[in-house]
Amino acid sequence: MNPPLAGVAAAMRFDILTLFPEIFQGYLSQSLLKLALQKQLVAIHLWNLRDWATGKHKSVDDRPFGGGPGMVIMPGPVFDAVEAIRPQADDPGQLILLTPAGQRLDQALVKELSQQKRLILLCGRYEGFDERIRLGLRPREISVGDFVCNGGEVPAMVLIDTVVRYVPGVLGDPDSVTEESHSEAGRLEYPQYTRPRVFRGMEVPDILLSGNHQAVARWRREMSETRSRERAWLHEQTEENEVKDVKEGKSHEEQTDQPCGGDVPQTGDPEV
Repeated sequence: MNPPLAGVAAAMRFDILTLFPEIFQGYLSQSLLKLALQKQLVAIHLWNLRDWATGKHKSVDDRPFGGGPGMVIMPGPVFDAVEAIRPQADDPGQLILLTPAGQRLDQALVKELSQQKRLILLCGRYEGFDERIRLGLRPREISVGDFVCNGGEVPAMVLIDTVVRYVPGVLGDPDSVTEESHSEAGRLEYPQYTRPRVFRGMEVPDILLSGNHQAVARWRREMSETRSRERAWLHEQTEENEVKDVKEGKSHEEQTDQPCGGDVPQTGDPEV
């Protein structure tokens, strides 16, 4: 994005491989990330996968073998793009594939990724990547959650947004990352208040106006612990419900899957 200043190397570099680089323009021109780019703390390079496509129509996708809906990104353009981009910097970087099948992104993983000097992000589209991209390039697979996006661009923004907070100088107050939710596993941040002191009948807790720093710190710690316990309880309830749904679904399948003639299996050709 920004040409580097003479003799200045960004603390961290991101290379983004995507079919839609225009999606990132607004994102890169706002807020903390914009300032980080201007200060050369972070460098972000956008690459269009179609630049490595061949043929008259510059196609990067094709129909899946075996049939099925949608289109699959072909291995050729992706391999060529990665092999051309890696030598663009001294550090070959860690290749990351944004996929719902990957390792869940959490704060511990964010901190780990922030120790890298360079990350190369592969953003998928359509029905995803040809499996040989995963097998041949061996990227690290990362998911931002158990849901499916239209493409890997928004997950890439999530990853960048979380990682750059650990780059020195990006945040105005370096203590912010130690106070935030998930700075410790499972811990949530305490509630925050600002002016006015009273809004629609809701008042700022007196302790925050007392000027007693030790009491404020104690209150914040207690509120953080309370919030964390409540969220942990919600997670437990969700997991219990998911297990219950699976068991009930399996039981229903066993009941409805019985052969019409009773317990004796029906004969016939095996499934292929």
